Amino acid sequence: MTAAIALAEQHDQAGRHDDAINALARAAQRGDIEAMTELGKRLVIGDRAPLLPQEGTQMLVDGAMAGNAEAALRLAVLKALGAHMPQDWREAIGLLVFAAERGSVSARKQVAVLAGQPLEAAATTTDWGKLAERIDARFWRTAPAGATLSATPLVRVFPEFVTDPICAWLIERAQPKLQRALIYNPLSGKDIADHMRTNSAAGFDLMQADVVQVAVQSRISVATGIPLHHMEGATVLHYSPGEEITNHYDFVNPRIPHYEQELQERGQRIATFLVYLNDDYEGGETDFPQLGLRYHGGKRAGLVFSNALPDGQPDMRMVHAGLPPKNNEKWLMTQFIRNRAVLNVRSENYG
Repeated sequence: MTAAIALAEQHDQAGRHDDAINALARAAQRGDIEAMTELGKRLVIGDRAPLLPQEGTQMLVDGAMAGNAEAALRLAVLKALGAHMPQDWREAIGLLVFAAERGSVSARKQVAVLAGQPLEAAATTTDWGKLAERIDARFWRTAPAGATLSATPLVRVFPEFVTDPICAWLIERAQPKLQRALIYNPLSGKDIADHMRTNSAAGFDLMQADVVQVAVQSRISVATGIPLHHMEGATVLHYSPGEEITNHYDFVNPRIPHYEQELQERGQRIATFLVYLNDDYEGGETDFPQLGLRYHGGKRAGLVFSNALPDGQPDMRMVHAGLPPKNNEKWLMTQFIRNRAVLNVRSENYG
């Protein structure tokens, strides 16, 4: 951490976000590549800063050209998504290799798992370009085999949606970010902890996401036929034994205060896609009580279900719950899908 980044953190902790941005900008002008990269990340998504995605992206380009691995990692995500720059999967992998060669542990693990290798392979591999040649981009662009559990409303399962190394990576990424999952309280207008949702969650916005997550989102896009830019940021959920989320809906409820503007700006959550990351637990099913359907996802499986009617109105039949695992912990990735582009913004809690 450079002195400028440390100073910016002090300003942020005191609520002086403009001073934090100015400190980073001054350091970037002096040639501090780490400060430039940090400033670029904040401008891309407007994180305690003006929303200036093109300027922020250019700073990340400059940082990567100067050899900064973190800048290359962020650019790899933008390239994979086609966010603020042309989409190019090949260039995204090239940026991952670039970061891996400069010592990024995250980049090394991403290259390994995308190539079908266990996480441990990242500690022994030396030729990252050669390993990257084993990445099968067609896997992420091909619709997987699936089966329909309910035609109307739609519930569909894909038994082999991802690989074991991908599951391990998604869990590892989420573990240090887990926080108590919250729900929205319309009376206070704030997210609160509540007995109906006792599990924990880790959310990822555009500057926290990684190429592996984007690859999974790309496969979700192919499986559902919904464009990649309609995906919110991915969220990984964790349930310890006894933790649950009781009956709820995933659509954005237009009858709840604050959500009318949300619907106008970002559209409706028309579908939810779950990726099951482990299965060594009893109980813990995804329960659809009005459909008479319970699904215990096998590891690597994907499950998609609709949240809205064809006209975009909420489908009240799609109440569902995450039942508590009886023993062991449960991990899954949840992906909310909108009816308009939202460009991987971080997921929020909606009732």
